[in-house]
Amino acid sequence: MQNYLGYFDRNWTALFNSRELDADSSVKTVSDSLGLEMLTSKILKIRGYDTVEKAETFLKKRSEMLHDPFIMKDMEKGAKRILDAAENGEKTVIYGDYDVDGVTSVSILCLYLRELGADVSYYIPSRTGEGYGVSIAAVDKICGEGAELIVTVDTGITANAEAEYIRERGCELVITDHHECHGEIPNAFAVINPHRPDCEYPFKELAGVGVVFKLLCAMEKLRRPEDSLADCVRSIAEKYADLVAVGTIADVMPVTDENRLIVSLGLSIMEKSPNMAVSELLAASDGSSKYKAKKKITSGVIGFTVAPRINAAGRIKNASVAVEMFLSKDREETARYAAMLCEINRERQAEENRIAESAYEKIEREHDFEKCPVIVLDDDHWHHGVIGIVASRITEKYKRPSILISFEGSDSLGKGSGRSVKGMNLVDALRYSSDLLVKFGGHELAAGLTVTRENLPLFKEKINEYARKCFDGESPDTCVTADLEVDSFEIGMEAARELEYFEPFGVSNAVPVFLMRGVEVVSASNVGAGKHEKLTLSKDGVVFPAMYFRHNVAETDIFDGDTVDILFNIDINSFQGKESLQLIIKDMTLSGAVLEKERSDRRRLAKVLDGTYDFASASESVIAESVPTREDFAAVYSTLRREIRMEHDEFSIRGLSRLLADGGHDFSYVKLKLIIKIFQELNLLSADERDAEREIYRFGYTYAKTKTDLDKSSLYRKIKQSFGIKGQR
Repeated sequence: MQNYLGYFDRNWTALFNSRELDADSSVKTVSDSLGLEMLTSKILKIRGYDTVEKAETFLKKRSEMLHDPFIMKDMEKGAKRILDAAENGEKTVIYGDYDVDGVTSVSILCLYLRELGADVSYYIPSRTGEGYGVSIAAVDKICGEGAELIVTVDTGITANAEAEYIRERGCELVITDHHECHGEIPNAFAVINPHRPDCEYPFKELAGVGVVFKLLCAMEKLRRPEDSLADCVRSIAEKYADLVAVGTIADVMPVTDENRLIVSLGLSIMEKSPNMAVSELLAASDGSSKYKAKKKITSGVIGFTVAPRINAAGRIKNASVAVEMFLSKDREETARYAAMLCEINRERQAEENRIAESAYEKIEREHDFEKCPVIVLDDDHWHHGVIGIVASRITEKYKRPSILISFEGSDSLGKGSGRSVKGMNLVDALRYSSDLLVKFGGHELAAGLTVTRENLPLFKEKINEYARKCFDGESPDTCVTADLEVDSFEIGMEAARELEYFEPFGVSNAVPVFLMRGVEVVSASNVGAGKHEKLTLSKDGVVFPAMYFRHNVAETDIFDGDTVDILFNIDINSFQGKESLQLIIKDMTLSGAVLEKERSDRRRLAKVLDGTYDFASASESVIAESVPTREDFAAVYSTLRREIRMEHDEFSIRGLSRLLADGGHDFSYVKLKLIIKIFQELNLLSADERDAEREIYRFGYTYAKTKTDLDKSSLYRKIKQSFGIKGQR
């Protein structure tokens, strides 16, 4: 890592400056014609909707359309086969993945076929015992129980050997999947996947549950040949769009084209008349006995409240708990399943926090940030069902790609999960390193892999080699682009409400990110047991409440009175029926002038220590803020002794300076650093540097029976002599 306040270095840019767009006639025309806030019109301009017609079409979702499902390769063939099985009473098993996409896929297909009276059950492999995908052992079990048709959902596109085995067992296979095709298409009765090279379906980015949704639309049309396709699609959408939206959001699919329509419709259904399982899950997550619509159901509510609880079942228990919740017709039973998912999620959170702490320690101890753009970590004691979530946290915290690998004991095969950032397609990176991997798969920003212990060191080298080409010498953690640099007066409740028109947010339609410079921190405090930071910010007389999730004051090293630059989203906070504006901080750093002042202080200290400072021309004020007095030493010593007794022994220099200031002692950087160095020399305090970049120390003190003569310090004598000071100060 870089020293010299490198922790606060940022290379932020904004696509546009708000003041520049004030002079853009197209922005004002769209604003006036559609009655929008200028800020909304500016974001529309940045997203390419720079005319009244384009802007209105986007906001009203007129350009999106649901494509004909029968365009998809093998759709009609597969749909007919499944309907025939239902009509003939053939035992059908739906084989799904254990994540949210897989769970919702299994659920809607099972619900639909049960309505038809089909003999249908489902099978979801255990993440821990069986791992991802179709396995021979699972096929033996399913076929041994008399299955005549297996339908995969959100999996199966790489199951070539398993497809042949299913055929040998006298069973038929229909594959529905949405993952990329890496080789030959499996020899199944039908393979429905928009990523097939020979598939002409116009939209390739459906989630697994999106492909199943298209399958249901096709089956409904085959069942109702006299009705229009539009009526059949509408019927399916009204029943299942909510669960399709949940799976699509959770699988981080691009919210464009028909995904945007499906997710919009699903969110609308959930807000007006939520699915019983979704409503009970929302109630359980809120600690209520009954769900009440307290706030707008957005993609964020699904992504941060609903999806994690469904995901938790497959990660550390069994995904069937979530499926049974969706299949249940009894509200009390559904509520019990929802409560179970919330309890499982609490277990997942505890395990996640344990792994995250372990990972952070490894990063600080082992990772070379200058040479390795990608953080790759491994451990024998990490639950592989949770490492993907921790990878997300690491990528969010360090703003660079990360891959966590779990070997779980003596296993020679490690299962890994990775997350990436804009600028590096993770699947392409894994493909570049594929000669060192057992298998891999996923999406641009999230992927999984299996690697041997033997190949892990070479894999780390190769994937970082690929990443260096992607980032072309730039550090990925500093290359952040905001949509718009704004002024404080532009941020208000009306603008926040209008930004909701852009919903649903997701990949390819991200929440707008704003940049504002020179913002004063009025107050900063920890909330949520120290997990999050709550701030009050101010600029030009405008005050903003703000939240910085997954960060606290000690981590940000920013305090009351500091001037900062912030990257943020605009949000509406709903609490006890009242709505208020709130900024959601994405990143925060010291403003340029403040940072330069601190750098100047560090340069001055370096010169004082090496004797190159121009002591002869030092003014009285410079001397006063550079050379500590006995009272200064006493203030620092007593403050640290008090804190150490309360088991608060770790501080950054900025944090210690703030603590002293709160006690009425205002120390310059130079003076405080000199005091610490002199205490170390006299063995009055130990100060172990834990993080050179952020200047974090762990302090300890030694009890002294008598007063210590400070002039015994050669450093103190040297400093006083250099500044021409004689005697005690």
